[in-house]
Amino acid sequence: MAVTLVWFRDDLRISDNPALARAAEQGDDVVACYVLDDGSEGIRPLGAASRWWLHHSLAALAASLTELGIPLVLRRGAPADVVPRLVEECSAGSVLWNRRYGLAERTVDAALKESLTDRGVEATSFQANLMYEPWEVTSGAGEAYKVFTPFWRACLTFRTPRTPLPAPVSLRGPQLASDELGDWGLLPTAPDWAQGLRETWTPGEAGAHARLDDFLDGAAHGYKDSRNLPAVQGTSMLSPHLRFGEISPFEVWHAAQDHKDSSTAEDIRVFGSELGWREFSWQLLYFNPELATVNYRPEFNAFAWERSTQAELDAWQRGRTGYPLIDAGMRQMWEIGWMHNRVRMATASFLIKNLLIDWRVGEQWFWDCLVDADAASNAASWQWVAGSGADASPYFRIFNPVLQSKKFDREGRYLLRFVPELADADNIHEPWKGAAPGYPEPVVDLKESRERALSAFKALSQG
Repeated sequence: MAVTLVWFRDDLRISDNPALARAAEQGDDVVACYVLDDGSEGIRPLGAASRWWLHHSLAALAASLTELGIPLVLRRGAPADVVPRLVEECSAGSVLWNRRYGLAERTVDAALKESLTDRGVEATSFQANLMYEPWEVTSGAGEAYKVFTPFWRACLTFRTPRTPLPAPVSLRGPQLASDELGDWGLLPTAPDWAQGLRETWTPGEAGAHARLDDFLDGAAHGYKDSRNLPAVQGTSMLSPHLRFGEISPFEVWHAAQDHKDSSTAEDIRVFGSELGWREFSWQLLYFNPELATVNYRPEFNAFAWERSTQAELDAWQRGRTGYPLIDAGMRQMWEIGWMHNRVRMATASFLIKNLLIDWRVGEQWFWDCLVDADAASNAASWQWVAGSGADASPYFRIFNPVLQSKKFDREGRYLLRFVPELADADNIHEPWKGAAPGYPEPVVDLKESRERALSAFKALSQG
């Protein structure tokens, strides 16, 4: 019996998985594998929170595959070495995978495909994790879009996202030796800081679909406005499930469209545009592979970062800046590995503009702390706030955390959830204006630090 090897990566699901679906269609024996590549060959190592998620996502995928009739084979090492060995072990005639879009990943895949082809093994890749591949939708001049709105409009004009594929009914295949998931050390032990993550998330395909169903039955109604309110469950919180491919954007898109009616049409349109931002970010990364480390707008290379003291950076990282919205957001991320998007913008703005710390420092911190740390969205979003990215927020747009919390968390429910010591403050939004036992004084003055940031930007624009 012929054997097909299916290599899972950022597509840890059995439904709407084109590579797995093709293997099932061919009727061959199937070997499913996942290769843990700890940063070899230029691939960025996962952060701590993402490693926690990966452990549980792989456990869920393994259980789903077992129900279909095959195990998930786990191996650790460079794919260029591991995948050919697996091919030899099971005498596979073909290897299937779903495409990745980072330069390092594409380089690994291209070299492996060439190597397998030279050995007489067919290697085929599929579109699975983006509704529009980066090279498909370009400007009239054939270039990548630099502004989101025309990009997304062009996507929707170009093609309706395809219908999701069903999961295979059953599979069969040989047994191969596999690493033990627990031996990979993906989970924190000393200390075990993941209690909040365990209480908040259910990694895996079933958890992803449950999260989507809950959103469509609840928060999708009024999403356009409620998504800005950090104290309520106003967003889908699907981002980590999409990041690990436990659910596909095609599934999310069509489920949302099927749920649309006259009362939710605008909410679903806005929600769809958020999927569009994810697509836009991946196009940016595809054409700008160093997006996490190099300014998209080169004029920002001359920006005079005055990096604040280590104590100020520590205060930002630990949620001890003296500004309730910033501290609540940073503590939320530490507790559950996720932060509300509006608060992400505020915390990023504070680091970049009020503390004048290089955006790359923040991007790396979020990469380590977020369960949804996505190579494209994380980098593109930090550059957007910094003003150095595509379609970026102007540098002189500086989020005022006091005004933001008063507008979007007027009663302070979000603030009190993550900064409980504010319960004794005379003024929850501006605790320095009265007694606030146990809460720190502001690390910087908002007005003075804003003027310093604008002065630095003026110097850049005149340089």
